Amino acid sequence: MRHIKGLSKETLKILDRIYQESKYYQVRERAHCIKLSFQGYQISELIKIFKVSRNTIYNWFNNWDSESLAGLYNNPGRGRKPLFNINQEKLIKQWVKETPKNLEKVQDKIEKEWGIPASKDTIKRVMKIAGMGWFRIKRSVAGSPVSEFYNKKIQELERLKEKEREGEIEIRYVDESGFCLIPYIPYAWQENKQKMTVKSQPSKRINVLGFLTKQNELEVYTFNCSINSDVVIACIDDFCTKITKRTVLIMDNSSVHQNSFLWDKEQEWSQKGLDIFFLPTYSPHLNIIEILWRFIKYKWLEVNAYDSYSALVEAVENILINFGSEYTINFA
Repeated sequence: MRHIKGLSKETLKILDRIYQESKYYQVRERAHCIKLSFQGYQISELIKIFKVSRNTIYNWFNNWDSESLAGLYNNPGRGRKPLFNINQEKLIKQWVKETPKNLEKVQDKIEKEWGIPASKDTIKRVMKIAGMGWFRIKRSVAGSPVSEFYNKKIQELERLKEKEREGEIEIRYVDESGFCLIPYIPYAWQENKQKMTVKSQPSKRINVLGFLTKQNELEVYTFNCSINSDVVIACIDDFCTKITKRTVLIMDNSSVHQNSFLWDKEQEWSQKGLDIFFLPTYSPHLNIIEILWRFIKYKWLEVNAYDSYSALVEAVENILINFGSEYTINFA
């Protein structure tokens, strides 16, 4: 039975240090194996400990006999050769961008162009090396604002924010959203062998109109009906009775906001201490209440909220009631 023999105390110390400190797993494994063999472990025992074949153990011994400590390390050029060269990897990345949801087409192109059969996993590894990943595709607005008008509005908005910092006014970000039993839960931690399911079913919507500050203060109105101009006007009328200082509402240009019914009320509201600032078109990112809706839909609503419409209403209302204490957002 073969064993490693003749190791000095200094060599054993070096093997110990390699086993404890080497950044290479294979090197640590080999160093440990050499030491255990010197201590009298049989090859059959080493096979069980390191979960490798008898031939692998013999190769480790042979490398040690011929190269000593250097035999613990892989020689340059060892290991599996890459399937694609740099130019091919760049072309694969371009093909994936052309059909980002369909790797089968990329597989076909690889085999047709180069005669190389490649699995999806191989293509995914190439994409990870190229800095790509599997992420949710974000929605974008249908158009873009006129730059001159947009820049002017941004300057006006910054002046309002400065007035708020000086305590002259309060800014409230206003918008509507809706919730139903079609779930907004694309990802969740779950067991590999027991995937989680969420019911998805038609249902009524609970619609919400909110008035939000950057300090997580929220005045909210909920409805089972659709939110139209009449509803928005009624809510602003009610909100006017609650303000304690000059207040500016930041609103987008949706049809329920931009109409003669609402415009006719602006002078009356201004006399009560409330003004409206309309954001530039195609600029939802400027209205921070959009962040609140995303947090509710994608982060705070639990899976069991979609069990029934009553469960959904209860969950949404619980979040809205406890926003600012249990649920907060850092808008800094």
